[in-house]
Amino acid sequence: MADVYCDPRLRELAGARVLVTGGGGLVGSRIVAQLAALGAHALVLDRFDAYPHPVRDRFQVDRHAEKVVLGDVRERAAVKWLAGRADFVVHAAAYADVAACTRRPDTAFAANVHGTQTLLDAVVESPVKRLVFVSSAAVYGDGAPGGAPRFTEEQPLTPISVYANTKLWGEHQVRLMLGGTATGFSIVRYFSVYGDPQVPKPGSHSWMVPWLAMFAETGRPLRLNGGGRQVRDMVHVEDIAHATVLALVADRAAGQTVNIGTGIPTSVREIAELIAARYPDVTYVNTPRPEGDPRGGFADTRRAADLLGWQPTIPLAEGIGRYVTWLRTTPDAIPDWFTAMPATSATVLAA
Repeated sequence: MADVYCDPRLRELAGARVLVTGGGGLVGSRIVAQLAALGAHALVLDRFDAYPHPVRDRFQVDRHAEKVVLGDVRERAAVKWLAGRADFVVHAAAYADVAACTRRPDTAFAANVHGTQTLLDAVVESPVKRLVFVSSAAVYGDGAPGGAPRFTEEQPLTPISVYANTKLWGEHQVRLMLGGTATGFSIVRYFSVYGDPQVPKPGSHSWMVPWLAMFAETGRPLRLNGGGRQVRDMVHVEDIAHATVLALVADRAAGQTVNIGTGIPTSVREIAELIAARYPDVTYVNTPRPEGDPRGGFADTRRAADLLGWQPTIPLAEGIGRYVTWLRTTPDAIPDWFTAMPATSATVLAA
């Protein structure tokens, strides 16, 4: 990723203070690391409770951030204090799990709606130049029936999950509150993020690369929800972070919504097969498709190329190879709760 730092537009971030809410998570911490490499000073606000196992050291946020505040994005005093010292904001904090939001819509509302509103209230009274709101391809829902749809930023949005609803509300509220103000904004819709040191969350069906790789690493069948027919557009976390940093400074992205994806449709079954190729004697099981899990699609990437000058750099096979290598060489990479989880009782299919 060294060449990405040569972009002259990124010089604006040298010496700037950037508030990254959710900066202790997988993507947030990579954004913070890239900001540090550019000479920016990252201010992080995070609860560090998204996982039942410790990840703060693994994500290395303290290594790259200028200041790390342990707190909630709904805490008005802390948010106002941080926003008042920031030149830019990346709002990545969220209850960011489809299954968890379905189980606890009240918690999803508190984090993703109330938290976003609290931040926006602070930003409109701050010197912030631009806010980048992290949204999700989940806002597209299933798209049109038949085939794997290519999602374009202008098409009608039909979210099918609580999580997607909260993200769509956030997009609307950012436009409503910041449109026409001195604070610019960009909205980035992430497609399926993966990459080391990503770890799954219990009770979740998101993040299939770590789920499937850890099943294979522990000698268990690879679970294919819905038979693995869903389509995903897999984007490596390093590429996702770079696109987000560009959205802070790209002039033509001001006021725009941009898909961050590869434009390549890949079925969950194909992802499983890329992982299985690295493990002999792997087997599969078919499991039901979870509630709120979209059939999926892939990104129209023309706007990302045009407005951000961005394109992904890490092919899926390479990214999966990196992840498997990390998994095999990192002590305690697999959480205790995962190894204690009983094996599925579904019918095993030959690989």
